[in-house]
Amino acid sequence: MVTAIILFKVGRSRINEIAEKLASIEELSEVFSVTGSYDLVAIARIKTNDDLSTLVTERLGEVDGIESTDTMLAFKAYSRHDLESMFSL
Repeated sequence: MVTAIILFKVGRSRINEIAEKLASIEELSEVFSVTGSYDLVAIARIKTNDDLSTLVTERLGEVDGIESTDTMLAFKAYSRHDLESMFSL
């Protein structure tokens, strides 16, 4: 499983519209509107690097209004939620 964090700069007046479109893409498990240098952040959980390539270069390219993206691959997840589920009775 490949996890990627994708940062989006989008047209300011279209943040909600684009976030809803992104949320409808199956490979994106979460989409957040955020403060700072980017407008939206999405978490992608997909099977292979090839699938990530298709998502970023093809599927996201179909969403009108995305000005730019920055994609980061996650090497390892550190999550209190995962640990809690492992040890819960």
